[in-house]
Amino acid sequence: MRAIVQDRYGSADMLRLARIDRPEPTAGQVLLRVQAAGLDRGTWHLMTGRPYLMRLVCGLRGPKRRVPGRDVAGTVIAVGPGTTGFAVGDEVYGIGQGSFAEYAVARADKLARKPANATFAQAAAVPVSALIALRALRDVGRVRAGQRVLITGASGGVGSYAVQLATAFGAEVTGVASTAKLELVRSLGAVHALDYTRQDFADGAPGYDLILDIAGNPTLSRLRRALAPHGTAVIVGGEEGGDFSGGMNRQFRALALSPLVKQRLAMAIADERGSDLVTLAELIEAGSVTPSVDRTYPLEDAPTAMRHLESGAVRGKTVITP
Repeated sequence: MRAIVQDRYGSADMLRLARIDRPEPTAGQVLLRVQAAGLDRGTWHLMTGRPYLMRLVCGLRGPKRRVPGRDVAGTVIAVGPGTTGFAVGDEVYGIGQGSFAEYAVARADKLARKPANATFAQAAAVPVSALIALRALRDVGRVRAGQRVLITGASGGVGSYAVQLATAFGAEVTGVASTAKLELVRSLGAVHALDYTRQDFADGAPGYDLILDIAGNPTLSRLRRALAPHGTAVIVGGEEGGDFSGGMNRQFRALALSPLVKQRLAMAIADERGSDLVTLAELIEAGSVTPSVDRTYPLEDAPTAMRHLESGAVRGKTVITP
């Protein structure tokens, strides 16, 4: 099969098109004919090998999995031994292994049926980003109707879903983005949109009940200044935290500080469950959430797609179609 492969960490130049053996599904897995694959920030981290701490798990000198890509939407063409829940011909979406290829395997418990009203490209733009947004809001942030919610990085992959989900849950959403992306943030459902190049979300803030910090690296004191006295701040990633640990050091400091103050400081890590993908599919079919696809690229242009992600110009998600 045709696939994008990477043998060592580095820039988008490390990604190359090659012919490799097609994977075979094992117990609990299915084999998909990939129709579309989403590109998320986590894939960039796996490509560069930064923060360096992640190499202890993903490979010291190069990625253990040569084919990148986790977001996937496609058609089941084979089912592994003992695997239940899906059959050949089912159209599904979810988390796969090496989705920048014509075929990829995926665990059945990390898949769900594709939303009926979504294209494969739209479905592929959902899993990684929407799952972390859902977990950060619902499970960690405990969002409730009527709350004032602030979302930084509101125009990005995770942020674009967080704005829609928080709105669907009945919150009053303020989104933070660049000047060029404010209208997108409003179109996603944000009642207020702040331009981070001109406005500080912590300057005279109304006291947010919940903050999802998705972009940048604001200090904990700045987050707390924008929170209500008993509000919650959930840190999702952190792109400016240094090459060794990324934003994790700030997240660990937040966890250590939280028991000592009235406000709750927490972090969100994805919990990739098929049941949550079912929830997201229902919200998409109901029209409460619409996947935002910025651009699509053919498989051989995966390096170009990655450079577009690096540029910071992406609105929503970028998708690759084999």
